[in-house]
Amino acid sequence: MTDKLKWKLANLPESPGCYIMKSQGEVIYVGKAVNLKNRVRQYFQSSRGHTAKVSAMVARIDDFDTVLVTGELEALILECNLIKRYRPFYNILLKDDKQYPYIAIDMNEPFPRVRLKRRYEKDGLRYFGPYKSASVVREVMDVVRQVFPIRSCERDIQPGSAMRPCVHHATGDCQAPCAGLISREDYRKTVDKVIEFLSGKYELVLDEMKARMLEASGSMNYERAAVYRDRIEAVKTVMQRQRAAHAGGGDQDVLACAPEGPDALVECLSIRDGKLIDSNLYTFQHSGDEKAGEVLTNFILQHYDAVSGIPREILLSSDIEDMDVLSQLMTETAGYKVSIHAPKRGDKKKLVEIAEKNLSDAIEKRAMRMEKSFSRTIGACAELARELGLAERPRRIEGYDISNTQGVLSVGSMVVMIDGELAKKQYRHFRIKSVEGSNDFASMYEVILRRLTHGVAEKEKREAEGLDPKEGSFSDMPDLILIDGGAGQLNAAISAMSETGLAIPMFGLAKRLEEIVLPGSERTLLLDRHSEALHLIQRLRDEAHRFGITHHRQLRAKRSIASSLDGIPGIGAKKKKALLKSFKTIEAIKSASVEQLCQAEGIGEALAKVIREHFGNSD
Repeated sequence: MTDKLKWKLANLPESPGCYIMKSQGEVIYVGKAVNLKNRVRQYFQSSRGHTAKVSAMVARIDDFDTVLVTGELEALILECNLIKRYRPFYNILLKDDKQYPYIAIDMNEPFPRVRLKRRYEKDGLRYFGPYKSASVVREVMDVVRQVFPIRSCERDIQPGSAMRPCVHHATGDCQAPCAGLISREDYRKTVDKVIEFLSGKYELVLDEMKARMLEASGSMNYERAAVYRDRIEAVKTVMQRQRAAHAGGGDQDVLACAPEGPDALVECLSIRDGKLIDSNLYTFQHSGDEKAGEVLTNFILQHYDAVSGIPREILLSSDIEDMDVLSQLMTETAGYKVSIHAPKRGDKKKLVEIAEKNLSDAIEKRAMRMEKSFSRTIGACAELARELGLAERPRRIEGYDISNTQGVLSVGSMVVMIDGELAKKQYRHFRIKSVEGSNDFASMYEVILRRLTHGVAEKEKREAEGLDPKEGSFSDMPDLILIDGGAGQLNAAISAMSETGLAIPMFGLAKRLEEIVLPGSERTLLLDRHSEALHLIQRLRDEAHRFGITHHRQLRAKRSIASSLDGIPGIGAKKKKALLKSFKTIEAIKSASVEQLCQAEGIGEALAKVIREHFGNSD
C-alpha cells in the first residue's frame, strides 16, 4: 500500500457519501456508505472475509476519491449516477441493452410517429418496452399502424403543410397530416389512443373498434366493417400472447433474481392493468457471486427512469437493504408513490413465484444454448486437437484461400477464429505481388511467408516495447493454420513457414470428400460428417473463400470501371481514382451531369464535358 493511500485511509470522514476506487487513473468501482470511514477501511483490512472478486479488485486499487453528501438518499442517487457515468468493471452492471429494443414516440413533434429505437436514451421521447427483439417491435408496430391511422413517413410535417398525400392515405392507413387533412389536436387524440394501446389498455381499443364495426355494418358499409373486423383480429392476436396475472388490476413489475455461472440473471414480468404484457431476462455479467438483494437493487437503479416509465409497485423475490430509501428515490423520480417490497404470502407472492418459474425456465434454456455454443466452438477446437494429435486445444486458428480469375487480380484471404468463433476484425487481404498468372501454389507460398514474416517482426517489436502481442495487427500468431486445398497448396504453405523458422501445426482441407490433408503424409483424415470439429473447419474454410471472393469481385469491378475510362483525353490514373471515389460505378459516371462530375477532385467543367461526350452524352 502506498503512502498516499495510507494517508487517505487515515483521513476518511465519518460522513455519508460515495467512494470511487481507481487503478492507474481508471475508475474500477463505485460504492456508497452511511459512514465512509468505516466502509472504505473494510476493503483494506484482512481479506479473509472477502470474495474472490473483491480481493481481485482491492489488489488493483492504487487510489480512491470520496464525495460527501447529507444522507442515504443523496448517496444512493449519486452512486447510481456515477455507475452510469463510469460503468466500473467491478460494479454490478446491467448488460448493454442494445438487444432489447423499444418503441418510441416523440411527443415534441407536431404530428408524432411511432418508431423503433435500438436503445433507450434520455432524449425526451416517450418509450415503451423494452421488447425481446426487433421482430417483436415490428410486429407490434404493424398492429399499431393497422389499427390507428398514424403516419409512418420521415417527412418533417408542420401545421399548415400542404404536401401531396401518399398511398397510405388512399388505403386509409394515414390521416395525411402532410396535406393538412387533419388538425394537430385531432391527430393528438389518435396518438393518445396509441399510447393507451402500447401501455397495455387493449380493451378500450377493442370496445371502440367493435362499436365502429357494428355502426358500419348497420349502415351497410360492409367494406368498412370488414376493415374494423381485421383490425380487431390483429389486436386479439397481440392479446393472445398475454394472460391475466390477477384480478386486482394495477401496474406492477415483478423481479426474480438467481445466479447462473459467473453471471446473475434477473427476470422482469411487466403487469399493466392486471395483465401480464411482457417478460424479459436481463444479465449482470461477472456478478454470480453477489447477493440477490444487491443485484436487484442495482437493477432497479439502472433500469428504471421517469421517461421510460416506472410502475407503481415493484415486487421482489428477495429482501434488499435500504428498501425504504429506494422506494423514496423511485417515488421522487416517477412523481407518484412507488412501493417496493418482497411479498411473503398471498396473491403477490404467487406473482413472484411466476417470475421465479420463468427465470428457472430461462436459466435452463440458457444453459442448453451455452452447451450447444460450447460444443460448436471451444468443444469443437478440443475435438479437432484430438483428431490432429495436438498437445493443446488451439486458441487461434487461421484459414487461407486464394482467389483469382484466370490468374488475374490474385488475392489471398486470411480469416481468423478465436476459441472457435469468427474474429472478423482480425481478417486480412493480401494482393499477390510476386506471381504472374494462375499459380495457386506460389500465391499461397507468398501469402503465408508475408503473414508470418510480418507476425514475427511485429511480435518482437511489441515484446521489446512491453506491449501485448495479442493486440497487434499480425503479432498474435496462430496456434493452427488451415489451408483451403490439397497437398500442393499445403506443401507450399509449409515451405514458406519453414523459411521463417516457425513450426506451427498446419493442415489442408480438400474439397472433393472434405478430406483433411496432413503434412508429410499420403494418408488423409476423414472426420464423421456429424463431427463438430468438421463443421468448425468447414465454417472457417467457407469464410476464407467468401472473404476472398468478395474482395476479388470488388477489385474486378474497380478495374472494369477504370478500363472504361481509358482513352478519355485528360484522364490519367489520379483522375480515374477521383472519379471512382466519387461515383463508385461506371453507370453513375455515365449518367452524371457536368455539375456532378465537377464535384470529383481535379475534374473541371471542360474535362467534365469531355467525359460526357466520350460516353455519347451532349448538353
